[in-house]
Amino acid sequence: MNRTFESVQVGSIDLFCKAAEMGSFSAAAESLGLAPASVSRSIKRLEERLGVRLFSRTTRSVRLTPEGDIYWRECRQALEQIAEAERAITGTQMEPSGTLRISVGTLYAHYRLLPVLPEFTATFPQIDIELSLSNKVTDMVDEGYDLAIRIGTPPDSRLIAQKLEDATVGVFATPGYLAQHGTPQTLESLTSHQCLQFILPTTGRPMPWILRTPDGDDLDHVLASGRRVLDDASGAVAWGMAGGGIFQTYHFIAAPAVARGELIEVLQAYGGRSRQFSITFPQNRHLSARVRVFVDFMLQRLRIA
Repeated sequence: MNRTFESVQVGSIDLFCKAAEMGSFSAAAESLGLAPASVSRSIKRLEERLGVRLFSRTTRSVRLTPEGDIYWRECRQALEQIAEAERAITGTQMEPSGTLRISVGTLYAHYRLLPVLPEFTATFPQIDIELSLSNKVTDMVDEGYDLAIRIGTPPDSRLIAQKLEDATVGVFATPGYLAQHGTPQTLESLTSHQCLQFILPTTGRPMPWILRTPDGDDLDHVLASGRRVLDDASGAVAWGMAGGGIFQTYHFIAAPAVARGELIEVLQAYGGRSRQFSITFPQNRHLSARVRVFVDFMLQRLRIA
């Protein structure tokens, strides 16, 4: 039993994680009030016990090996869970702290999350934020994210989803574009317009415009367009707002520009549909205080908005 306990040296793992985060043994030692040689020896013993090299060393810096990167991600989560357990039993759970790693799509990040993030960090100054802005599908569990914000609900059974909102969409264009090309009244008339299409990075196919016919039937309309944006849907929005064509986006994005007279909503007879945004987190991971307060904060801010 003692041998099993001694095989896992929490102190050495803490030193390893600090060196990985700072990219330097000496910087890690200084931050912890230790001698650089003691940090180096501790990590060397850890490598010997594991039988792998965790760092590639040069005279000027150290960096994680592929095996070291995997070990760092897992150890960081384990140390955070230990810290959460200690806070829970010492009564300090009311002060969430630690690093919150968030994966979020670009549109939702720019128009929903980032505008309110300063308020969150001011309310919870002990929480550090690490954001990944990407429209690609993220494996939260393998990549070590605490939570993700995405369209719909995840098919992954390892994840739990909390709905944030149903965001309605519309079709928009600038007054200048419509003055030059006319205003479409039917779906058929779109063939004579420049329609901006976002290509989904997950499939390489166009993201359909979601519409509702005047008869009440839902329609996923795929356009044959020569103006396409890959990787970042924000590009299609910016292109459309510059007068480059007709585009579909969320009302929470277009509403300010519509109010200023910079955009006009068209094809309103085909409106009425929405996409669900959810915040997801691994179900088998300890739900930390920082995750709980972030979810509650976002739900509250969206209710106000």
